[in-house]
Amino acid sequence: MVHIVKLSNADIQQSDGSVILNNIHLTIGAGEFTYLIGKTGSGKSSLLKTLYASLPLVKGSGSVAGFDLKHISRRNVHELRRKLGIVFQDFNLLTDRNVEDNLYFVLQATGWDDAAAMDKRVGEVLSEVGLAAKRKAMPYELSGGEQQRVVIARALLNNPPIILADEPTGNLDPETSDDVLTLLRNLAKQHNTAVLCATHDYRILQNFPARIIRVMNGKLIDDEGAGLR
Repeated sequence: MVHIVKLSNADIQQSDGSVILNNIHLTIGAGEFTYLIGKTGSGKSSLLKTLYASLPLVKGSGSVAGFDLKHISRRNVHELRRKLGIVFQDFNLLTDRNVEDNLYFVLQATGWDDAAAMDKRVGEVLSEVGLAAKRKAMPYELSGGEQQRVVIARALLNNPPIILADEPTGNLDPETSDDVLTLLRNLAKQHNTAVLCATHDYRILQNFPARIIRVMNGKLIDDEGAGLR
């Protein structure tokens, strides 16, 4: 299996420099759907921030999508993030732009300059998330579930090998949450995209079983209680 994420003997720091996860090991393979669970403040978000190089990896080794997290340069951080799809609980859509313009903005920011190619790609990702008819809609005209689908479409634009989802259903009702999880699971299968989904919603763990990584007492453990290697 190709490992999209690999951490070895890694310490994960918080933004103030304090270590919150110690000597952890983690691998996530292509196409693997994985949950990340743990109490508030346990280190889930710090781990995700380390994976997309918002926090530095100062001890141990780590790579994401082929980028060395320990020695990544500022220029390479930008290149790494082009290879990642990131989905947050808060949609972070540009409220003064319609759906397609939100997506065009990301394409332009990541180096696309062919108008026809951009138009085609926007159409493709909106079709994948079931929003082909909403290209001209403004964010305020969409439901919460539709806005999160736009966020997922945005995450797919550059065909990322991994999607990092931080509480993607946190602002959604149970039925809409199920729709979003189904979409993410299907995308992982169809595109061989790894998905790491941090969540507090234990209901979806039961409804959509998959590998679980538990953050507890400064360590990562798998759902069978063994340390991850």
